[in-house]
Amino acid sequence: QVQYVESGGGLVQPGGSLRLSCATSGFPFSEEIMTWHRQSPGKARDWVASIFPAGRAFYSNSTRGRFTVSRDNDKNTVYLLLNSLKPEDTAVYYCQHYGSTTWGQGTSVTVSS
Repeated sequence: QVQYVESGGGLVQPGGSLRLSCATSGFPFSEEIMTWHRQSPGKARDWVASIFPAGRAFYSNSTRGRFTVSRDNDKNTVYLLLNSLKPEDTAVYYCQHYGSTTWGQGTSVTVSS
């Protein structure tokens, strides 16, 4: 079955960086658009970024220029590099392939001094 295992979150100071990973299984990873989403406390889950199989990437207005999504099709893994982090980036981050209804457990990012 489809599985996503997110990792790499943690506590970081404003302006800091983190690299999130999402290991996947159960679907043809190299053929699928991969997406990152996040859910801040008390808010709905929001789209963050997407990456097409060949590597073209798109970002939300709030993350463009600070976050970078990448993928390794040999490892069935998608990454999200978070730079210049702000307190409002605090959230649980999830990955998913486009059209999936399955979610992983997410990885928690807290940006605080």
